[in-house]
Amino acid sequence: MLFRKLGEDWLNSRTFDDSSREGTEFRLKLRVLPYLGDKEIRAILPSHIQERDRELQKKGLAETYRRTIFANISAIFPAAIDDERITKNPCNAKSVTKPQGEYPKVVPWPEEQVHAARAKLGERYRVMIDAGAGCGLRQGEVFGLSPTDVTKDGQTLRVERQIKIVRGRLVFALSKHRKVREVPLSATGNASIKAYSEKFELLPVTLPWEEPDGKLVTVNLLLYTRERKPIYRHSFNHHVWKPALREAGVKDPKWADGFHALRHFFASLLLDDGISIRALAEFLGHADPAFTLRVCTHLSHPVMSALVVPLIVYSAALRGKRLDHTAGVTRHWRGHEPA
Repeated sequence: MLFRKLGEDWLNSRTFDDSSREGTEFRLKLRVLPYLGDKEIRAILPSHIQERDRELQKKGLAETYRRTIFANISAIFPAAIDDERITKNPCNAKSVTKPQGEYPKVVPWPEEQVHAARAKLGERYRVMIDAGAGCGLRQGEVFGLSPTDVTKDGQTLRVERQIKIVRGRLVFALSKHRKVREVPLSATGNASIKAYSEKFELLPVTLPWEEPDGKLVTVNLLLYTRERKPIYRHSFNHHVWKPALREAGVKDPKWADGFHALRHFFASLLLDDGISIRALAEFLGHADPAFTLRVCTHLSHPVMSALVVPLIVYSAALRGKRLDHTAGVTRHWRGHEPA
């Protein structure tokens, strides 16, 4: 059996969501199958695996990306072992050095950078900064935001959907890790959403749920394009986000200057206020607090030395008592009062 056929069978048997399946399929087609696809699986040696990783390294691929590719390759071989086509996984040989990769160092934007980006983003999209920097929402979650997601008391934002791209089409879907979460909302943040929804009428948008042929769902969106369409992230990032950053003084916006920078800023504020890693993971929608800890250990922040003990401590919010992190957000993140 050729590795190509084994890979196809493996991919078809996985229970990925469509966007994860697309990403895995893309990596295999672009980075793996041109080299291993036409080899008989029993002829693939540990040296072939090591050589492939070395070639990817020479092409300048980041070690974290190579680690993902390596994990995909390694995950394919167990099916062949179970079918007794091979006896060992060549990826597990002692002679193979697995790419490790370190999480890139996260340096939160200074407050001035957040203000500058907000000022240059323009009135139509400015509330995005408030949702990202003040609530820690991902970009797709901001695109899928509706004022009805704010609780009646105005103190909590329910993050229950995102807009993402599946097979080239926009769909509504649950947030990453299929989690619905609640994030405390400051009075200023609530006022910002209210003011925006009064200035720009809500747009009812109907999209399929989870996949292009999924059930149609209609949501009154807070944010949309000037053409009254849901926001397509690639177009937004290219035509709106990066130009705004350049006007704000970022000469050559990098990966670290993407919308995700606002989540890092949000996290740094909460850490500064002494929130536990477990509570921060809940607010950010991370699947595992250990992931939050790994990322946060790279934060250029003076409180990092005190983070190990809070990892095992439930915050007041998770014990049923409201943790008013918004005091810290309001204290550090001023200037986003509704115009």
